[in-house]
Amino acid sequence: MRRRSGKGEGTGDPGGGSVESVLDELYATPPPEFTARREERAAAARTAGRKEDARLIHAARRPTLAAWAANLLARSEPEESRRFLELGRELREAHRSLDPAGLRELSAQRRRIVTALSRQAAGLADEAGHRLSQGALREVEATLRAVLADPEAAERWSGARLAVSLTPPSEFPSDTAPAAPAKPGPPGEPAPARSRAKDELADRRRKRREELAGAEQEAERAAERLRDTRARREDAEELLRRTGEEHDRAREEVSAAEERLRVAREDLDGTGRRLKEAQEEARTAGGAVTGAEREARTAARRVDRLAARGR
Repeated sequence: MRRRSGKGEGTGDPGGGSVESVLDELYATPPPEFTARREERAAAARTAGRKEDARLIHAARRPTLAAWAANLLARSEPEESRRFLELGRELREAHRSLDPAGLRELSAQRRRIVTALSRQAAGLADEAGHRLSQGALREVEATLRAVLADPEAAERWSGARLAVSLTPPSEFPSDTAPAAPAKPGPPGEPAPARSRAKDELADRRRKRREELAGAEQEAERAAERLRDTRARREDAEELLRRTGEEHDRAREEVSAAEERLRVAREDLDGTGRRLKEAQEEARTAGGAVTGAEREARTAARRVDRLAARGR
């Protein structure tokens, strides 16, 4: 089981972290902030030229509140999580060996620990500013029961990256140990008849249990699909909101740029007019200089002539 802090990692350099560290950070992030941070990290990876990393980061699914709380428990309480996983291994082994005494003892531990850890997860979520509803708390409990019953579920939870709650399998051992063999009935009742009646009753009960388990599984699957669909809808709504904001900002920037362009064109027109006026003044001044130069030359020649006559 990987050890993590519940505070999140890799926030200093979103573009430079590995995909694993970014995913760890994302699944330590409260669900309302998940989508924005995921898009930020994916954009940073794209900017850094890591297109495949950006694709993997963008594919991360936003967790439900209950799944996030279960992740938070795995990250924040590594020692308790390790002992919980060990209890699950012991329970599964006791069930395989059909050890009634072991099942009774471990099942009692199971109920106490699932309740305690569920409350602990709710407390951690509350400290992070997100109170769990009763429905979310039941989902956390279901996830923890699945972790005890199913080694694959245990592995998924230990990674602390659940996007939805886990569903315990229907074949998980019940909270009570197998019943002891029935004692023989009264001598007056024929044994085969008693046996057939008990077999038929047991068969009917077994079928009802199977039907109930099947219905519960289908209800859990439907609930999980609903949670998943709601999470995707929330992601889409969040993406729509952020894209709308970006569109508004881009439109404002275009309007500002168009205004700057209009002012610049007015300045260009004004400087063009002033340039023409200056050119005209320069031409007029040039003509005046030429005339003055002619007058000066004429006056100089006259002075020379008068001076020559005086000699």
